Amino acid sequence: MAIVTLLGARRSPFVYRVIWALKLKGVDYEYVEEDVLYNKSDRLLKYNPVHKKVPVLVHAGKPIAESTIILEYIEEAWPQNPLLPKDPHGRALARFWTKFGEDKTTTLFGFFITEGEQQVKATKEAQEQLRILEEQGLGDKKFFGGDEIGMADLEFGWLARWLEVLSEVAGVKVIEAESFPRLHAWIQRFKEIPTIKENLPDRSAMLTYFKGRRATFLALAKS
Repeated sequence: MAIVTLLGARRSPFVYRVIWALKLKGVDYEYVEEDVLYNKSDRLLKYNPVHKKVPVLVHAGKPIAESTIILEYIEEAWPQNPLLPKDPHGRALARFWTKFGEDKTTTLFGFFITEGEQQVKATKEAQEQLRILEEQGLGDKKFFGGDEIGMADLEFGWLARWLEVLSEVAGVKVIEAESFPRLHAWIQRFKEIPTIKENLPDRSAMLTYFKGRRATFLALAKS
């Protein structure tokens, strides 16, 4: 096994934030695709016996699970090209908004697994949290931490590809340039960073995959 191995799934935004961090740091790693829905490997069960999910980063044989924990580990293990500011207050703010994104995941994805009146409500709830993110987290800055991409940007990086795909599949518009001008502009900037642009999942493949996932979620809700 390589000294750094990432167990992941190509449709997962949680996996991609780790991929982006490793790429930004210039860390060489081996990527191992996992079938987390239907056939979890013995290696995954060995390295993440608690949650049995991806991503899992294995460094020198030692596993680290949970994407935000992995980002913190990467920042400490490979300090080059830092993802956190130097000053303590800036680091605290970055961690605050990273935690905000982690805590609001269910709310932000709610529109995708609902329909009808429930979907209307879920979309409004997601937009309320995105409004807080735009006004209080991003503000007038280029990136969440200032002029350079950082940990909070990686946390919300899923907005740059997954949100547009999920919105299209679900038939709703969550973020538009008119209603979220600063967040919309941030998405465009984020996607144009070479490291990010070169490491985004294929859009057409995602559409196919998430159409199936939405159908499954809705069927389960009715059963």
